[in-house]
Amino acid sequence: MRIASTLVLPIAMTLLAGCTHIGPKTVVVDRFDYSTSIADSWKQQTLLNIVKLRYMDLPVFVDVSSIVAGYSFQTGVSANGVLSSQKAVQGNYVGVGGQAIYTDRPTITYVPLTGEKFLRGLITPIDPKNIFFMLQTGYAADFILGLTVESLNGVRNRSTTGGTVREADPDFIRALQLMREVQAAGAVGMRVEEDKVRGATGVVFFRRGDVTPEITEKSAEVRRLLNLPPDQQKFVLTYSPVRGAEGELAVNSRSLLQVMAAFASYLDVPEEHLQEHRASPSFEHAGDGTRQDSVQIHSGKEKPDHAFAAVYYRDHWFWIDDSDLVSKRAFAQLMQLFTMTDTGPRANLPVVTIPSR
Repeated sequence: MRIASTLVLPIAMTLLAGCTHIGPKTVVVDRFDYSTSIADSWKQQTLLNIVKLRYMDLPVFVDVSSIVAGYSFQTGVSANGVLSSQKAVQGNYVGVGGQAIYTDRPTITYVPLTGEKFLRGLITPIDPKNIFFMLQTGYAADFILGLTVESLNGVRNRSTTGGTVREADPDFIRALQLMREVQAAGAVGMRVEEDKVRGATGVVFFRRGDVTPEITEKSAEVRRLLNLPPDQQKFVLTYSPVRGAEGELAVNSRSLLQVMAAFASYLDVPEEHLQEHRASPSFEHAGDGTRQDSVQIHSGKEKPDHAFAAVYYRDHWFWIDDSDLVSKRAFAQLMQLFTMTDTGPRANLPVVTIPSR
């Protein structure tokens, strides 16, 4: 029996040692794997809803509310033997056994985003202050303003309102180009001022004392193109689809739903879907047929090999190419805008909890 004790003890110690400190070892793997999966599914959900808008389909949002990763590691050791007499036929017998059971059972909770608060967050125009704060943090003016506003002081951006495409005013495109240069020179800024009547208001100001004459001239041209007083340096931001009052810069900002619709207008809809009137026409039948894309969403029968985000819908794949930096940047900014929008509390919503095995 001494042989049995010698075998059982090391095996038992090995199995018992294996069940210690399971949690810390899983943090590095689980944290990054789950975050990657959530990010990928978020991109796919956003892209799918953009595609649905072009097909006049209902966008649906489902959020991952919580992930609870549960692990268990059970071990067992058994030993038995028979010590026979000298005259016994079977002789001595020693048996040693062991088992280990490892279980990985995460529980994932999904919450559909619905209700008045969420709908209001989708259709409410983005606060102009938030748009210009993004410029203050370094986002390119032509990119952010081209993505998030319908018009500046009555000068109109490209629009997809009403299911038709209206190209941007030339003055709007030129103003955004100049704004980018003025921004790069540090000649435009943004701050929040307290007003007794309006409360916190955003103020845009143009610097003129410490900039080159060339930048000063470009700043003056921006004001001229946007129908602003040429000698005024400070303007209060206000939301309005028409030209603002004196001293105001009227920003007709888009809602998240409008930004998504703008994305949808750049979708390459399969020709047969257009002929069958499954999807609304956009660039395919707009103006003279020219197309200068800032965003491009491809479509095809085959699954793409190198896609930043791809979804399968109506027997076709739709994707953003991983090498298309312009489209990737715009798409990522759209997702960031979702995090800036108040969608309200999620109380009293149905919760779906799925134990994964």
